[in-house]
Amino acid sequence: MLLRKFKREALKLAKGLELIDFSFGLPYTYVLVKGEKGRALGVAMTLPEEIQRYENLIEEPSLEEFIKMADSLNIVERTLALAAINAVSQYHINLSNADWIDATELLSDDIEKIAVIGNMPPIVKALRGRNFELYIFERNPKLWDKETLSDSLEYWLLPEMDAVIASATCIVNGTVDMIAERAKNAKIVLLTGPTGQALPELFKGIGITHIASMKVVDIERAIEKLKLGCFRGFSKESRKYTIAVS
Repeated sequence: MLLRKFKREALKLAKGLELIDFSFGLPYTYVLVKGEKGRALGVAMTLPEEIQRYENLIEEPSLEEFIKMADSLNIVERTLALAAINAVSQYHINLSNADWIDATELLSDDIEKIAVIGNMPPIVKALRGRNFELYIFERNPKLWDKETLSDSLEYWLLPEMDAVIASATCIVNGTVDMIAERAKNAKIVLLTGPTGQALPELFKGIGITHIASMKVVDIERAIEKLKLGCFRGFSKESRKYTIAVS
């Protein structure tokens, strides 16, 4: 299970880092850490449709305690854990081999069938303009439209795809392992979005080929906008990158 691997590796990488700030909120949960090299901000999209009644059992929040919740069955705990893991990852990440491009630029014209997991209008619009055969899956009924398929069909259809672009929220909801396994025939299996800030090397061995996420460069301004609940409020304070999982 990927989240258990994240937990194991992030606990090692967190040594020497200090938890500075955190917030479970909408639309993103965030964790801020600090070490000798400076500060790093990690985020994870909050999935309100999956939140259940929750009673916090952590008396003294710490980076380690958050990370240990990565494989919790509770969505609140998993979201905080992934934001913490992303913060640790962003502190250590080396982007010297990254491409500063959008995820859709990876797709060559010889690809025919593409699955988009999570109805992401900007990505869908860009792909439609290139005449790919698209299959758009979404779990949240509020985000469905006439061309959206239920995520229950992913298990059936993903083996037929040439490429898969999945919202990195599949890490939070625990479906990333299934997606990677069912998409093993695809040339490209890419996770996209701010939630995918984890170190690329943590994804090795499960079938993910690329990560497209963002590095927050103006932390103070980004946190201010996150606290104000802006859905895309910290995009101007960040740089998008796409990197291969080597």
